[in-house]
Amino acid sequence: MKKTTSLITASVYATALTFSASLLADDDFITLASTTSTENSGLFDAILPTFTEATGIDVRVVAVGTGQAFEIARRGDADSLLVHDTAGEEQFVADGYATERLDVMYNDFVIVGPSDDPAGIRESESVADAFALIAESESPFASRGDDSGTNRAELRLWEDAGVTPQGEWYRELGSGMGPTLNTAAGMNAYTFTDRATWVAFENPQDLTLLFEGDEALFNQYGSLLLSEEQHPHLKHALAAQWHEWLVSEEGQQAIADFKVGGQQLFFPNAK
Repeated sequence: MKKTTSLITASVYATALTFSASLLADDDFITLASTTSTENSGLFDAILPTFTEATGIDVRVVAVGTGQAFEIARRGDADSLLVHDTAGEEQFVADGYATERLDVMYNDFVIVGPSDDPAGIRESESVADAFALIAESESPFASRGDDSGTNRAELRLWEDAGVTPQGEWYRELGSGMGPTLNTAAGMNAYTFTDRATWVAFENPQDLTLLFEGDEALFNQYGSLLLSEEQHPHLKHALAAQWHEWLVSEEGQQAIADFKVGGQQLFFPNAK
């Protein structure tokens, strides 16, 4: 009887160990709040397997506009944050929601629109001039209107152009970059987009790239290490490994190696 009891006890103990190990393995992931541009471009599909292989940590991405990503992190519903609104990121640190912000990579914004360019922005000397021409001609313009990093940049550029965009020609969609590009293609409208999503976009119809190259179109991405004091329940140790990997030699090389159609879409610039 004692032998049978011992066997049962050993079996229960082994099962408990297996279950505990399974729970630990299942816990080796972080939730990353990030932008639709990093997701839609295919960047995460390219670099996350390399990170997981190196660390054993899975990254589960919630791809939303930067404003929504900030809100998710502010509530403590994400372990890490990778977005593209430097001023907003620095304010997020100043407000105590993150303890560190690091430059990770950059690309740029562009204006795309109908190939016949009814507003005549192709030869504009600056992005502010291009925006002013679109407003003056009241050519249809599809705006994300979702408080994303792209939308925030767009609104700053309208302000630089001395324009308050309003009226039937200006459509605020409240959607991500991919859906906004689809809507712009369907409307044959101008829109403002990050280059990575544009290059990866497969339904341009009559849309073409019309304006690029202004320094004001620079698009910096940053990683934030969230505050343990604000949200002690988060997976800070695992998130720190992701944060540090992004700016490591291996992480920066993985970003540089990502290309679509032979074109590099993000340029690592960790300091």
